[in-house]
Amino acid sequence: MRRFFKAILAGAVALGLASPVMAQDKVIKMGTMAWEDLTPISGITKKVLEDKGFTVELTEFSEWGIAYAALAKGDVQILTSQVDYVAHDYWKRNMNRLEKISPVSHGLYQGLAVPKYVTIDSVEELNDNADKFGGRIIGIEPGAGLMRETADAVSAYDLKLQLVEGSTAGMTAALKSAVDRQEWIAVTLWEPTWMALKFDTKFLADPKGIFAPPQTYYWIAQKGFAEANPEAREILASVYVPIEEVAQINAAVNDGQSMNEAIGGWISEHGNRLERWETIKSY
Repeated sequence: MRRFFKAILAGAVALGLASPVMAQDKVIKMGTMAWEDLTPISGITKKVLEDKGFTVELTEFSEWGIAYAALAKGDVQILTSQVDYVAHDYWKRNMNRLEKISPVSHGLYQGLAVPKYVTIDSVEELNDNADKFGGRIIGIEPGAGLMRETADAVSAYDLKLQLVEGSTAGMTAALKSAVDRQEWIAVTLWEPTWMALKFDTKFLADPKGIFAPPQTYYWIAQKGFAEANPEAREILASVYVPIEEVAQINAAVNDGQSMNEAIGGWISEHGNRLERWETIKSY
């Protein structure tokens, strides 16, 4: 009888050890910001997960606060974010309910930029030329980390220019219009981006160091995701997209391709890399 109960106990332990693998969810709820640096990373990772048999449900957000709230609640399970600077406040506020998975890219820089024909080189020179800029700095979406940093810069440098909230599309249109007319304009911009090449821009020096240094992109997840989904975690940890290639995808979009077409072109060109990312142990 004792041997019988030992056998039952051993079987129960074995089943218990196996249950995390058996319980893995093959549907992954992925969040992404609808921005040019993050959409390609999410699209490429989605493809790699799907190649390994996962179904990926993708939800786009336009503000970090909404995205982090959705991640913390479980409306989405994973999200790419720059937690060290751009979204650090949101990460710090929610980190007890979240976890880092792995870095997925590196090199984002954000700051104030002007066309190269503009004859100033530092944020400190903006006030003396405020009239030439129409008293405005053209910004993007109000929930962007870049907008928070720019607001900090306006305060730190006591700038007399108004930071105008808007959208990436609106800022791009304003920049194009100014360049076409060779007018002075100051915008919130990031690197790498096709806009820096297309419109021949330069970043203004930031002697007070208000804008963050080059930043890393991480996959982050709802707490417990990695333990519950070891195969998905290992796939996510395999993916790394150089920031220059993110810019190339967006240059293709600017040249007329859809984002899906541009991501598909990148995947076709780098198929061997995807195969290596997908070489993981069986689960």
